[in-house]
Amino acid sequence: MKPTTLLCTFMLSALAVIAIGCATQPDDSAAADPAETDPRPNVLFIMADDMGYECLGANGGTSYDTPRLDALAANGLRFTNAHAQPICTPSRVQLMTGIYNNRNYLRFGQLDPEANTFAHLFRDAGYATVIAGKWQLGGGLGAPDHFGFDEYCLWQLTRAGPGKIAPRYPNPGLEVNGEVVDYTGGTYGPDIVSDYLCGFFERHTDQPFFAYYPMILPHFPFQPTPDSDAWDPTESREYPRREWRDAWFADMVAYTDHVVGKLVDQLDELGLLENTIIVFVGDNGTYFNLTSQLNGRDVVGGKGKTIDTGTHVPLVVHWPAAVEPGRVSESLVDLSDFLPTLADAAGIDVPAGWEVNGISFAEELRGGAPSSRTYIYCWYQRNGVRETASQHVRTAQLKLYADGRLFNTLEDPDETTPIGTATLNAEDRATYAMLSDALGHHTTITEACDPIQNEKRGE
Repeated sequence: MKPTTLLCTFMLSALAVIAIGCATQPDDSAAADPAETDPRPNVLFIMADDMGYECLGANGGTSYDTPRLDALAANGLRFTNAHAQPICTPSRVQLMTGIYNNRNYLRFGQLDPEANTFAHLFRDAGYATVIAGKWQLGGGLGAPDHFGFDEYCLWQLTRAGPGKIAPRYPNPGLEVNGEVVDYTGGTYGPDIVSDYLCGFFERHTDQPFFAYYPMILPHFPFQPTPDSDAWDPTESREYPRREWRDAWFADMVAYTDHVVGKLVDQLDELGLLENTIIVFVGDNGTYFNLTSQLNGRDVVGGKGKTIDTGTHVPLVVHWPAAVEPGRVSESLVDLSDFLPTLADAAGIDVPAGWEVNGISFAEELRGGAPSSRTYIYCWYQRNGVRETASQHVRTAQLKLYADGRLFNTLEDPDETTPIGTATLNAEDRATYAMLSDALGHHTTITEACDPIQNEKRGE
């Protein structure tokens, strides 16, 4: 470990004013060696790209067709207060490492080569691991293995950046297990990727697996899917902005739902569905110029912004062996929570040296106590520029920024009018005090990590 990393670790431990670490207690009975009777659950983690909370019918959305996702929610646990980061790379980094971006985010399109990920945890525990979908984290053809994945079928692994990005939808350019592959003949990128996952499931019916599916859909460019009337199997372009159609975004959400249904059906046919934890979550809010309907009101997508519509995402967890159907949770959840939660559910210890920020909510999945998380913290700067980052802490209702602005997000989701502390009732004053302490804690950690992260960024 580098001296600077040791310094940061020491500083973080010394500054632990508020207990935010995870508590993952291994289940000794679930620690058997992989075999046909291995009781440990499989994991299929699905993260949609640019699909906010309002896109899911189960949440009250009426603009898009999501019957398979709605069924997954009806037969699982649906969360109403899950939040991601405002855009994709910060969300992916936080999700995979269980650590807030103030501690390990470098820049857009890159994951710190020194990072530990949830795939490392599961591979080290004897799971077969795979990632399929969108990468956008740098590192070249060997990066997925470096970060813990045995197999991969990815878009934007080596071909990233201006002028280098291969098409992702009709006739895509992908990287598959070390090979650069350009597909033709009217193939569709999301079909290729999901077919690869189906094949992976079929090849691992006798070994527990961890499958991470960061979806390509329904991210722009908005263009026809194979189910659209305007589908053109000879197309190979990424459509320019002037050709996008909002109706095609709706088609893309519907195809997202279709692909999820295909994966669920494959697990069911293989007899794996009962003991597979399926997580569906969004990586950030919906594209910023799209208006959708949620419970009878207009919701304008907030991707790239720290307001509610930029971070509020759908979250459904389906696990027939443990999750009682039809439950709805108001627990606060952020993307750092999944690493400790999934490890906890699988009986895997998270090494103490990792010092993850996430808090396990595995007990709630099993019908026990709700998550102990009392607030969510967000550090956000798209390109990792430390001096201009935004920081806030929030509950389901109150949000406090580092510059002192306080908002009631239920009454003012667009954050147009800050509220004064003098107007708060006794309960909200107590919440405000808690948020102030939490923000001070994370701000101090940020200041300790700024020079270390700047050194890693080459600044």
